[in-house]
Amino acid sequence: MKEITSIIQTFLNNNNKTEPLFLATVVNVQGSTYRQPGARMLITASGEVVGTISGGCLENDVIEHTRLMIDKKAKVITYDTNAEEDIIWGFGLGCNGVVDILIECLEPDSLVNPLLFIHQCFQEQTTGIIATVFQVEGDVNVELGSKLTLSNDGNINSNIAASNLQQALIKDSQEVFKNQCSSFYKYQFPSGEVQVLIEFIQPLPNLMIFGAGRDAVPLAELAKYLGWLVKVFDLRAIETSQERFSMVDEVILTRREIIHQQVAINDYTVAVVMTHNYFDDWEVLKLLIPSQIKYLGCLGSKKRTEKLLIDLQENVGNISQQKLDKLYAPIGLDIGADTPETIAVAIIAEIQAIFKNRNGGFLKHRTQPINQKNKMEAVKID
Repeated sequence: MKEITSIIQTFLNNNNKTEPLFLATVVNVQGSTYRQPGARMLITASGEVVGTISGGCLENDVIEHTRLMIDKKAKVITYDTNAEEDIIWGFGLGCNGVVDILIECLEPDSLVNPLLFIHQCFQEQTTGIIATVFQVEGDVNVELGSKLTLSNDGNINSNIAASNLQQALIKDSQEVFKNQCSSFYKYQFPSGEVQVLIEFIQPLPNLMIFGAGRDAVPLAELAKYLGWLVKVFDLRAIETSQERFSMVDEVILTRREIIHQQVAINDYTVAVVMTHNYFDDWEVLKLLIPSQIKYLGCLGSKKRTEKLLIDLQENVGNISQQKLDKLYAPIGLDIGADTPETIAVAIIAEIQAIFKNRNGGFLKHRTQPINQKNKMEAVKID
């Protein structure tokens, strides 16, 4: 997430200048590739580059393409690394994959500017859709690089000329919303076809840390380094915690009696409870376990957690297994963490695994592809 937030910030910093800004986006891949569809790289006129679209092998060539785009019309460059000789004579990828990169000159005030749309989703903590045309064949009234954006509230913007394609994209976007996963579609017209990446945009993870001890500092720092939104709740209400956690988005000085008034939760909210006070932990868990929170971790031993849950059940009634399944305690992946820094790594890794629906095991033991491969859905349009 840090990469895309850095790209957006650089765009906003340069948006009022007269020089062009170019955006390179991975729009399609086949086989093994370093980056997946949706990876982006911003190139400014001054030569500043933010983001990556490969392991460092394609960036210079893409930058060179932007220098030659005098007409500023969007183009797609295909890099094929399947051939064995590519390792020696080509870009040195050796990935045995094909990557399609869309390069476009950004229009600062365009209603379908992808960076502004993603920025909006992040600010409003909502999901969204960006549908991008990356291949056009035959006689079809559709421009390469044209887009449709669809907000979670149903707001639609599009510069796609073909109204029948717009309607098809709106319909198929509902399926992408439902699955919460980007997909590829091939729209077959009587006189040609169009390929589109329908990208599912998620808001930034929203991490709430309950407890402002020194051991919470590495966790807050690592989460912010990843570009997450981070709030620290200090139940001891000590003013010095404001300075200690200057890197986070907000430090909230609170108490058990009022904390329920200060917590806002959505589908992308995760929480780590590490107050080191049994009764504070109890109060926070009582508030969060019944909520829609995506992940809830509690620092402490298994025996301590079991006692907390027994006390909770006795005081607030039966807690469903579905709610209990969101509680992770002891917290973190099993990496042998025994310092505040390594414990922070274990916690962040566990949260990342939850967001990606993974188990957090060794990749060398994984029998499935590392990245999900979406097939191209074919849709006929009259």
